[in-house]
Amino acid sequence: MDYIETQSERTDLPLVVVPTMFEAMYQPLASSLKLLHDVARVRLYRDFNISDDAIIERCREADTVMVIGFHVNGSLLDQLADHVRCFVFGGTGVTNFIDLKRTRELGIRVCNTVHYGDETVAEYTFALILELARSVGAMDRDIRAGGWAGREGFALKDKTLGIIGFGGIGQSVARIADGFGMHTLVWNSHVNAATARSLGSTPVDSIAELMDHSDVVSLHLPLNAETARLITASDLEHLKPGSLFINTARAELIESGALVNRLKRGDVKAALDVFDKEPLPTDDPLRSISNAILTPHVAWRADDAYADMSRQVARSILAFYNGECFNVVD
Repeated sequence: MDYIETQSERTDLPLVVVPTMFEAMYQPLASSLKLLHDVARVRLYRDFNISDDAIIERCREADTVMVIGFHVNGSLLDQLADHVRCFVFGGTGVTNFIDLKRTRELGIRVCNTVHYGDETVAEYTFALILELARSVGAMDRDIRAGGWAGREGFALKDKTLGIIGFGGIGQSVARIADGFGMHTLVWNSHVNAATARSLGSTPVDSIAELMDHSDVVSLHLPLNAETARLITASDLEHLKPGSLFINTARAELIESGALVNRLKRGDVKAALDVFDKEPLPTDDPLRSISNAILTPHVAWRADDAYADMSRQVARSILAFYNGECFNVVD
């Protein structure tokens, strides 16, 4: 795949490489690179889902690398560490994409992007909730197959939405829920009660308590050492029969295998945008569970989110070469 390189004649400038990207990201990213004029050359490749060997080859001259859609695992890092001085991650949850312990040891800066998709992910969360509640996509498929029976619905007004994680995305979800006339419960390890109440939400003391009293449960925690596998099989036992479970955050927040086992009982529905292994393996048991809707980690993918992410990526790179800090991961 051919690449596009800004200021290609300026071989005196450091090289930034974007080795892979979604095609929809190209225009907003290219527009944001004006910030780096006379600061760095930027080489952009416009394909996606490439091998580690291709990543290494494309980044062999890079001083800075944008990480989007691939993992900087130990092997890949070993082969980039002798020349890459900065990784800029196109997302917030960097810990499961880049080995931060190793990058710290090697003195490589890591930056991420923050709050770029709060509204986008919140809107997608409700797209999933509405699909579970009203089966619009399923009825479209029914009609195209010759059917006309329709399906029963699940009204959202006066139902209770439990939000686990109350940062930017969780708060955006609460605002949308208020528009639907829903009640909201929130759990976070350090939730600000005043902030919750200002959004019409009620804090609860435990995840189990939240699930006991919720008709819909949605996850919006970041993935880190404190939250990995935080939600246990015991917690999921507290999901009420008939309730809906949404995860647009990270699959690794849940005890391994616990959600599959809970869904197999068939008394709750789920909509999942994130998985322990991505792409989802063809033999993953989730593929055969009829009471789950599966989408390929796309909640954040929308025009406004791409534009905000691209601006933050460019600002992080500019700050790095100016000896400043912007969105540096501690």
